[in-house]
Amino acid sequence: MDTFVQLTLSGLSTGMIYALAAVGFVVIYKSSDVINFAQGELLLFGTYLMFFTVVQLRLPWSLGVVIAITSAVGIGLLIERTVLRPLIGEPIISMIMVTIGLSSVLRAVANAIWGAQPRSFPSFLPGGELRLGEAVIALDRVVAIPIALAVVSLLGLFFRHSRDGIAMRAIADDQQAGLSVGISISRVFAVAWGLAAASAAIGGIMLGNLVGVSQNIAAIGLRVFPVVILGGLDSIPGAVVGGAVIGLLEVYAGGYLGHGLNLIIPYVVLIVVLMIRPYGLFGKEIIERV
Repeated sequence: MDTFVQLTLSGLSTGMIYALAAVGFVVIYKSSDVINFAQGELLLFGTYLMFFTVVQLRLPWSLGVVIAITSAVGIGLLIERTVLRPLIGEPIISMIMVTIGLSSVLRAVANAIWGAQPRSFPSFLPGGELRLGEAVIALDRVVAIPIALAVVSLLGLFFRHSRDGIAMRAIADDQQAGLSVGISISRVFAVAWGLAAASAAIGGIMLGNLVGVSQNIAAIGLRVFPVVILGGLDSIPGAVVGGAVIGLLEVYAGGYLGHGLNLIIPYVVLIVVLMIRPYGLFGKEIIERV
């Protein structure tokens, strides 16, 4: 029982970081129907930006977090303005292929600036251990759960109640109808990429606090695909549920089964979901009549 509790809390903390990265996928997909293959690299940049501000510039943590997130938003806006905006009106596959190339470029830039050597920065989440009976888990992993949930909840409220959020939902349903009522597609895309970069930066900052800073963080982008497929590509609540489920399955498989099964179980789930319910648990089912 103690092992189960320990694995559960560890899986939820990992799953909530997955959810933060998955929200970036959802935000961009909801506004443009584009699957962003560079989300993992945005996560990586968030981690390195935090390392740069806190370790290299020696700024206070509070200021470092603000600068890292703001810089990440700036990178997202720059990508949208220079790379993706010229492709508005082109086939969706063109924009998807551009994000694949963009992922390699961002990783190369990070490697050129900071190198490939793993690094670490002083912990900013509460340290120590949390004991629940005989179960022991690092306190920073527990604290990461409500932080991630709060960020995702704020994004959900943004989509539901803000002017830009409603515009993004309208564009996702019908771009031509959105244009006809005066919605600016370029503005919607810019907001989407800024939010995706911000959520990725927050996830990267927390991940760097838990596991350190390295190029391997970018691989989280691929591990998040099962999360968004399970929850639904256009659902923010689905990103949370998908992140929790995948995070828990990973640690349970690693803790009870071993043999590296935790590395493949998310992709087994991805295949099963695509075969049975391709629009995910909370995704919008689209029926085309011909």
